[in-house]
Amino acid sequence: MQKIRTFLKNSKGATAIEYGLIAALIAVAAIGAMQGLGSKLTTTFNNVSSNMNAS
Repeated sequence: MQKIRTFLKNSKGATAIEYGLIAALIAVAAIGAMQGLGSKLTTTFNNVSSNMNAS
């Protein structure tokens, strides 16, 4: 029983989990932003390519 109490009072594990969750949230946000930006860049490069071929 004492080991369980000691484990629950230990805040190092909780801090590590919090940092992990923050890192995961940042990664999800970055992936979402990159996907949105990627599709816009694809459209832009396709437009440039079409204009260069037409010239």
